[in-house]
Amino acid sequence: MSMFGQRLKQLRKKRKLTMQEVADYVGVAKSTYAGYESGYRQPTIESIQTIARKLRTSADYLLGLTDYPDPPAEINHNAKEYLNVDKLHWDGVPLEKDDLDLIRHLLERVLRDRTSSKDD
Repeated sequence: MSMFGQRLKQLRKKRKLTMQEVADYVGVAKSTYAGYESGYRQPTIESIQTIARKLRTSADYLLGLTDYPDPPAEINHNAKEYLNVDKLHWDGVPLEKDDLDLIRHLLERVLRDRTSSKDD
């Protein structure tokens, strides 16, 4: 069985889905999907994307390009927004308002220094 097939089967079982459920979502016969898991068949790129959506993973993970099955949350996060969130913690240790103020100040300083060095 190929890495692709192993990962399909592993994630399908982890998500408690049947082959039929995934096959129906992708729009292929159960036997076709079973062929993907066994390595007997190769899905189209569109099918890989659809399967990844159903299994809540990335196509990169299914294809062996990464070893992280859970895709990262939206990458484009504004740190400033996070520092204004109540109940923020660092590995379970709550950050107090004073902590967050200090972190904000340090990040603003880093950004000021970075932009001033680009101007030179």
